[in-house]
Amino acid sequence: MGGLSIWHWLIVLVVALLLLGGRGRVSAMMGDLGKGIKSFKQSMAEEEADKKPQDAKMNEPDALNAPLPEQNKTTINQG
Repeated sequence: MGGLSIWHWLIVLVVALLLLGGRGRVSAMMGDLGKGIKSFKQSMAEEEADKKPQDAKMNEPDALNAPLPEQNKTTINQG
C-alpha cells in the first residue's frame, strides 16, 4: 500500500493524455488566452483614446467659466 506501481502510473498518464489532448493542446489554449487578453487591452486603449479629446476640452481653465453667448453680445453704434 506504500507506493504506486507501474500500472498506476500508466493509468494516470493515459487519463492525463485524454484530458489534455496530447500534442500541444494546453499551449494552444494558453496562446488563445493570451490573444484574447491582448485584444481586450487594445480595445480598452482605443476607448481611452476616444475619450481623451472630449475630456481635454473640459479641462481647459476657462471651460466652465466661459461667458454665455447672450453675455458676449456687443452693441454696434450705427449712428
